[in-house]
Amino acid sequence: MKKIILIAFVIIGALSACKTVKKTQVIQEAITKKDTAPVIVIKETPKIDSAAIVKDILSKVVKSKIDFNTFNAKIKVSYEGVEKSDNYTVYLSMKKDSVILIKVTGTFLGIPGLGLEAKIKKDSVVVVRHAGEKYVMYRSINYLQDVTEIPFDFSTIQDILIGNPVFIDSNVVSYKAGSSQLLVLMVGDIFKHLVTLDNTDYKVMHSKLDDVDLQRNRTCDITFGNYQNLGAYRFATYRSISVAEKSKLNIYLDFKEFTLNEPLKYNFEVPKKFKRK
Repeated sequence: MKKIILIAFVIIGALSACKTVKKTQVIQEAITKKDTAPVIVIKETPKIDSAAIVKDILSKVVKSKIDFNTFNAKIKVSYEGVEKSDNYTVYLSMKKDSVILIKVTGTFLGIPGLGLEAKIKKDSVVVVRHAGEKYVMYRSINYLQDVTEIPFDFSTIQDILIGNPVFIDSNVVSYKAGSSQLLVLMVGDIFKHLVTLDNTDYKVMHSKLDDVDLQRNRTCDITFGNYQNLGAYRFATYRSISVAEKSKLNIYLDFKEFTLNEPLKYNFEVPKKFKRK
């Protein structure tokens, strides 16, 4: 059952290593004449202010994050695990910094007609299962971390669903600028994060998280694609998510419908006769 809850929350939830930035020193020679004797002047250009460059990069990433009041979506999902592969549909309604409502339908992990709903608030999680063993489950928000073994809080899940980068840390250790992409490597308390950004509008193209603790060998690889307009923002309608530690899990999200700042489409009610688990 934990796998079902894990996938719901992941839905509902980097390329190559960056080279260390090389400091360059350019020596320019300028020959000037003073009276009749030539004088050779050696001038050192100012060193690159890496801290300022990094600060500018991060500020542009933050500015490109999608801001919203409400968000609704219908998502077609493909799941590939070690033993099972399934397809299903997720309906999502979010109110910023308040509530996340999730409904999963279709065949999931071999269970036909699965009905799974979840309500996530800043301090709590409520899960209702309508098919098979019917029940309602009440947990604190810490339950998400217990199930996924990833430090998910409400804000992190909210960003994952809307398509904003997560685990962005100010401790940037290297970056590399190419003709079309910018790679930034950050190291936080929990993850090393290599993020690939588009050079023109700084939208996220790829995000790779590796556990700082080498004993865990936990990784999460996210690719963003098929960007479309969503109000004043660019929204990734296709995402590929790969999570691995002891086993590997691949999830593919295809957003079929998505609206910003409209009334919430989906509601959440707990059936009175369902047993509590």
